[in-house]
Amino acid sequence: MGGPSVAAFRRKREVVVAMTKVLIACDHGGLELKVQLVGDLASWGHEVLDLGVHSSESVNYPDLALKLCRSLVAGEGELGVLVCGTGIGMSIAANKVSGVRAALVGDCYSARMAREHNNANVVCLGGRVLGPDRAGAVLKAFMEARFEGGRHQRRLDIIASVEAEA
Repeated sequence: MGGPSVAAFRRKREVVVAMTKVLIACDHGGLELKVQLVGDLASWGHEVLDLGVHSSESVNYPDLALKLCRSLVAGEGELGVLVCGTGIGMSIAANKVSGVRAALVGDCYSARMAREHNNANVVCLGGRVLGPDRAGAVLKAFMEARFEGGRHQRRLDIIASVEAEA
C-alpha cells in the first residue's frame, strides 16, 4: 500500500545518458561502419567530431588511432570510437597513448564491462567483423555504461603507475 508505484520504480531504473562529445576515426576498412556510427551517435544526442578518413583510399590505421587518442587526451572529447577492419590494429595503437584505455569489443556485455570495470575511454570496433546492427548495439552499450569505481579504480591505479614509469 504505501510503497512506490511500479512506474516510479521503472523510472529510477531508466538509464540517463548525458550528451557526450565523441571523437570518431577509422581507416579505409572501417569507413562504411564509421559513417553509420556517426549517424547513430548523433541520433542518440551526442556531439560527434569525425576525424576521418572520408574516402576508401588505403591509409595507415596507426595515424588515425594516434590522432584521435592525442585529441582525446588533450580534452577535445570525452570518449573515442575507432574502427578498422577488425578493430585489433586500432586498439593496439590506441593503447600506446598514455591516458587512453582502449577496448576492442564485439558484444554488448564486453562493451558495458569495458566502461563499468575498466573505465575505457575508447572503444575499438571491426568494420569487417561486426554487422551494422550488432555494431550499433555494441556502441550503444558502451555509451550507456558508467564506471563503477571502487575495487576497479585500484586496478586502474596499478596500470597508471606503469604508464608513469614509462
